[in-house]
Parts: sequence; structure tokens; C-alpha cells
Amino acid sequence: MPMPNLDDMLALSPWAGELTPEQLAVVRAAILERNYGAGSFVCRKGEPAAMWVGVIDGLVKINCFSDAGKSVTFAGVPAGSWFGEGSVLKGEARRYDVIALRASRIAMMPQETFHWLLDTSFAFNRFLLMQLNERLSYFIGMVEQERLLDPDARVARSLSSLFNHALYPGAKPEVQISQEELGYLAGVSRQRANQALQTLEAAALLKVNYGSISILDVDGLRKFCA
Repeated sequence: MPMPNLDDMLALSPWAGELTPEQLAVVRAAILERNYGAGSFVCRKGEPAAMWVGVIDGLVKINCFSDAGKSVTFAGVPAGSWFGEGSVLKGEARRYDVIALRASRIAMMPQETFHWLLDTSFAFNRFLLMQLNERLSYFIGMVEQERLLDPDARVARSLSSLFNHALYPGAKPEVQISQEELGYLAGVSRQRANQALQTLEAAALLKVNYGSISILDVDGLRKFCA
């Protein structure tokens, strides 16, 4: 199966489908494509947010380290998704690191093109409004997850969060993710993630495959509480 390319990603992006052919041509010509190996920093905390970032292929995590070395993962971002619009809108330094969990191909839209779209496309403005609203809802849910849920439910919610079609339009029923990667997203060890997957598989919510997980019931994962 051929790897996704930038044109595939733009075809999945709701905002791109609302642009005129002239606008899309400008955007397509401006976007930079870069490759990152597993464990590489795509963006670093404190850097100027000069690009709106998209994942053409692969998987990245949005992460932050404290001065004491403690790590927290805010979100996993699968292929077909764009993120970082808040920092670009405010013109501030990034408040987080972005790390490739596996080899990933990344799209970078320059802030000048991003702001040009804001000035010329009503549909792009509407998309960003909905995108920011979805992000707010996601982070409220993340706070709930961290404070109220046990590890099994945290793994379930982390998986279901990858099926927010507003934020991640490329989501497919079979998630290409390892147990170690899932542990990073849920804030649990790989061994604990494995135990949670066994529980969720027994509840007929998913099926664990080699190197991937088939999601059988997204709503069930969202509502799961062990």
C-alpha cells in the first residue's frame, strides 16, 4: 500500500476542500515537507511558532518536560491531522515539544500563508473556529482523564481520542500504534497498557493485532469506566 503524500492529506483536510483552485495552488506551493525519524523533535518548546504543522504520514506526540525532567503527553496526532494553530495565531513561542513516535513525514505551512488564508477565506476561518472549540473540549476531557480515571479507562480514552474526526479526519478503524506508543499517550507503562488492552479486548471494544489495534466500538471506548 503506497504511503500517503501531501496531496492525499490535503484531500482529507476539510478546509482545503473549501478553497478556490487559486487559493489551493498558493497553499500547495508554500507548504514544506520534512521527514523525521522515530524519537526526533519535530518542534521544540520555546521556538517561534512560524509554521502550522500537519502529519502526512506517521504519528507524533505533543509533549512537555518539567525542569525536574517529568514528562507529560498532551495528545497524539495521527496522519491526516493539523495542529499548532493557536500558537501561530498568537505569534508566540511554542509551549510544548512535538516528538515523532515513529518515522513521520510532516507538512509545514508558513505563518505568512496561514495568515493569508485567514484574510482571504471565510471557510478557513470557520474551520479554525471549530478546530479550536474541539481542542478546548479535548483538553477538558484530558484533565478529567488524568484526575478521575484508572489506567484501563485512560487507555480507552486515549484510543478513542484518535477518532475525533474534526481534529483527525484521517482516522481509520485499524490504528497503527504499538503498545509502547499507546502507553506514552495514556501516561502508563507499556506493560500496563498491555493489561488495559486485554481488558478492553475482553469487553469486545477492540482487537489487538501485531503492531496495530482494530477498533470495534469507538463509543464504547469513550464511555468505558472499569
